[in-house]
Amino acid sequence: MNDLLYKTALVMLPGVGGISAKRLVSHCGDAKSVFTSSPSTLKQVPEVRHKFISAMSQTLKRAERELQFMEENGVRLLFYTDDDFPKLLNECVDGPAALFVKGNVDLNMPKIISIVGTRRATVYGLSLCEKIIAELTVKGHHPLVVSGMAYGIDICAHKAALHNNLPTVAVLGTNVNKVYPAAHHAIAQEIMEKGALISEFDSEAKIVPGNFLSRNRIVAGISHVTLIIESSVKGGALVTADIANSYNRDVGACPGRVGDEHSEGCNRLIKTNRAAFIENVDDLIYLTKWSSDNEHGRQELRLFDHLGSSEQEILNLLSDNDSVSIDQISYETGFPMPELSALLLSLEFAGFINSLPGKNYAMKKV
Repeated sequence: MNDLLYKTALVMLPGVGGISAKRLVSHCGDAKSVFTSSPSTLKQVPEVRHKFISAMSQTLKRAERELQFMEENGVRLLFYTDDDFPKLLNECVDGPAALFVKGNVDLNMPKIISIVGTRRATVYGLSLCEKIIAELTVKGHHPLVVSGMAYGIDICAHKAALHNNLPTVAVLGTNVNKVYPAAHHAIAQEIMEKGALISEFDSEAKIVPGNFLSRNRIVAGISHVTLIIESSVKGGALVTADIANSYNRDVGACPGRVGDEHSEGCNRLIKTNRAAFIENVDDLIYLTKWSSDNEHGRQELRLFDHLGSSEQEILNLLSDNDSVSIDQISYETGFPMPELSALLLSLEFAGFINSLPGKNYAMKKV
């Protein structure tokens, strides 16, 4: 049996979610070893239940059917240990162990934005969504646009991305072969041509309301920034915003009129400092600190021509790592902390690096 079968079976095991699946792989070594290890070995893993151990044989048979379904419908499985699995999702403690993908898109693009909001969007919200996405491209930004393919702001974000030749991904609460709502079937086909449909649910998974809430963590976790455009105080978009905040991701919200129920959630996010005030595309670019794709090449040249040796030494260290703490930078470079702090601040103001939570630093993503 090949590795793909075992990976598929692992995420189909009843009662095993992303956290448990990763614990099992960590304990056993790989997905295949989970199914070949003895029950006594598996029971050493926290939260492992006898119920799923007894279901292993049957689940392998279900996984064989799932592989056939995937082959017939052009679906592929991305396991969390695969190189092309979204790296941002692996930073989320409750991220899925695998994704079913229909389409072809890089889920590790340097710029990824999730745009979500109310299903009962107003003309104001729809036009604002379209304008922000269009102006991103005008200003030289070509991000992957992520949403949930629901009515309202979600589907508007997908359509605007397609209209502006941007890749887009729909995160589903169903399996990738079940378009919901059915009215969006034609758009789903277009999304697959310029992006992908993705889901953590296999073809045999039951469709329950909780699935649509569960997918919100993927929408938030897969992106560098989440933008909320119109939401009531109890909308699913607010759940996505709270999850994005818990992942230490940038969150923005577009304000609306005082007393307007469609904007009450966004206004409250801004008022309680859970989202940045996003009035236009310039506010969004300021929040993300994105550099124009058109300027990237020129910035790389400036990197070597105009920086001192101390700054360049810091950049060389950061370029080899996703992020580095200020203490580690000081240890590796030998710079005293006061001098290092000044150098880091200078590099941040110059647009070469980003400061991260916990006094960590990283090369600026463009």
